[in-house]
Amino acid sequence: MSVKNIRLEVMQFLEKNIDAFVDQYLIPVEDIWQPSDLLPDSRSETFFEDVKELREIAKELPYDFWVVLVGDTITEEALPTYESWLMDVEGVNQVDEGGNGWSKWVRSWTGEENRHGDLLNKYLYLSGRVNMREIEMTTQHLINDGFDIGTGRDPYKNFVYTSFQELATYVSHNRVSQIAKKFGDKKLSKLCKLIAGDEMRHHHAYSEFVHRIFQVDPSEMMLAFQYMMKQKIVMPAHFLRESGEKISTAFELFSDSAQRIGVYTATDYIDIMQKLIDKWDISKITGLTDEAEKARDYLMKLPARMAKISERLVIPAESHIFKWVEPATLR
Repeated sequence: MSVKNIRLEVMQFLEKNIDAFVDQYLIPVEDIWQPSDLLPDSRSETFFEDVKELREIAKELPYDFWVVLVGDTITEEALPTYESWLMDVEGVNQVDEGGNGWSKWVRSWTGEENRHGDLLNKYLYLSGRVNMREIEMTTQHLINDGFDIGTGRDPYKNFVYTSFQELATYVSHNRVSQIAKKFGDKKLSKLCKLIAGDEMRHHHAYSEFVHRIFQVDPSEMMLAFQYMMKQKIVMPAHFLRESGEKISTAFELFSDSAQRIGVYTATDYIDIMQKLIDKWDISKITGLTDEAEKARDYLMKLPARMAKISERLVIPAESHIFKWVEPATLR
């Protein structure tokens, strides 16, 4: 039987528990927080006073912070790209009989994730600290440009990617929350912390999918894990660009801002890799082929190797001035 057919069988095997996964890792629409719960209520008599207070507190936040918050917002708003990618993964069927269990999962996961961009976008708009039109153009470019995360239609590789990426976005949003709190913006801190909580929940889900695949197809899952770590996990917004610029030209500059203020660093990347190795008990998995054993050896040594390389990284001290965030608006 081909590798592709085995993967399809495994996806069908996991799909039998999809309702349990939805119940355990996702929250019903009526019970989960919504963006309007965390922002000034436009129906309220105190709406303008509440917005004024939000804008005053926002003045204290530094330049790189705004760059990172904008980049995080744009990343979250490109959900249409991520959903369309996952809907094309082997074993996900959104057509036959109204769609299978996996398409239900992808839609429900997307519904939760979609709230993040809605909330952050509204906050940025009310803050008065950013150029919303430039942000909107960047978001549209990012959706137009699509993305290639190096997984193809392979569910094993896609689940490694989402396990990693959900934990990375947890780290990023949680650090933004901590910085906002440090500068006295308790409301922004709270909303970013809630977003981070969603990301951690989703990380637990996708990493559980990988854990279960290791139980039934350990060698192929190990090879998929090695493949993704060898080529490195690219961020969802790796094609980020400003208006009038070429594809991907803004991503590294945005990443520099995130590293400068400690929101997401090379050390975090390595820590996440190690957490996944530990979570999936890579050192204890048995029944591997010779090729998969070599892949395991590679994975076990990789965090230490990357840590040595990361020591040589130099981050520019000066902030790049983005069209999204004009320094004059922060005075």
